[in-house]
Amino acid sequence: MADEDLTEVLTAVGPRLRALRRTRGTTLSQLSETTGISLSTLSRLESGQRKPTLELLLPLAKAYGVQLDELVGAPATGDPRVHPRPFSRHGQTFVPLTRYLGGLHAYKQIMPPRSQGRGDEPLEQRVHEGYEWLYVLSGRLRLALGEHDLVLTAGEAAEFDTRTPHGFANAGDQPVEFLSLFGAQGERIHVRARPAGT
Repeated sequence: MADEDLTEVLTAVGPRLRALRRTRGTTLSQLSETTGISLSTLSRLESGQRKPTLELLLPLAKAYGVQLDELVGAPATGDPRVHPRPFSRHGQTFVPLTRYLGGLHAYKQIMPPRSQGRGDEPLEQRVHEGYEWLYVLSGRLRLALGEHDLVLTAGEAAEFDTRTPHGFANAGDQPVEFLSLFGAQGERIHVRARPAGT
């Protein structure tokens, strides 16, 4: 790799780290606790004021559950396969289906069965920037969306602006598996219909 190419790759690390942290909903303080890297170092790394080193990138890759080459944006090796590294958050498993840190993010999410109870208690709802599209693969997914309280079953989809208060829960006694496509900048999914007569 030429020196100018290496400089370009290293310059892109900060924005990649910031995008990944925001996508995961992690604060700099939480990341500092997890990695042992000081808050000021993490901040300077994300802003490009600190040069990324292996000593800094290795614990960050481990904390995010991603390959080191994903953090630095290493050129593709020709292998088209995605090697997902599942991670857990809020009691559910996320399987990343894309390698690219910008633009749309695709995940398969697996939510365990609900704990004992009626399952109709109010869900905590959150808001944030972005747009989300869901598709249920199996099980029953409860979606609280503003004043609406819906149950989606296998084969059903929903899409919404994430600035609308929303929350999810398993509505059944089996795990629920669903695909989630999320555009942090409000990117939407474009579904193309088959032309008539084909």
